[in-house]
Amino acid sequence: MPLVRVTMIKGKSPEYIKKMSDSIYEALVEAYQMPENDLFQIIEQLEPGDLIYDRRYGINGQRSDDFMIINIESDARRRDEKEAFLARLSDKLAASPGIARDDVFVRLSMNAGAEDWSFGSGCPASKMVVDAS
Repeated sequence: MPLVRVTMIKGKSPEYIKKMSDSIYEALVEAYQMPENDLFQIIEQLEPGDLIYDRRYGINGQRSDDFMIINIESDARRRDEKEAFLARLSDKLAASPGIARDDVFVRLSMNAGAEDWSFGSGCPASKMVVDAS
């Protein structure tokens, strides 16, 4: 049940956004064994100057104007699952749409579980039967 929010500088094409979204989704499905169709993403595009970041902090290279912050909220995961996801995400985004690894900043946030989510109808996800078809 991940909720993904990507914050980036505006100006990317719809094709770029689609490829980026697909790569994030595929990495989640593969690394977290997430169910198919569990797709909830917010793409937030800011004006230049509204996304402020250091171009070198925490990396050996340098960030570009393609820098993005990816916040992912999901149920708790083991450390090895998180590490596998981060590696897979970096690989997938580098392959498509071609985002430099140093331009991907990720924050993983964990919650207690299905009782912290509702897919709709005012019902917690822990009490829902999800039909993925």
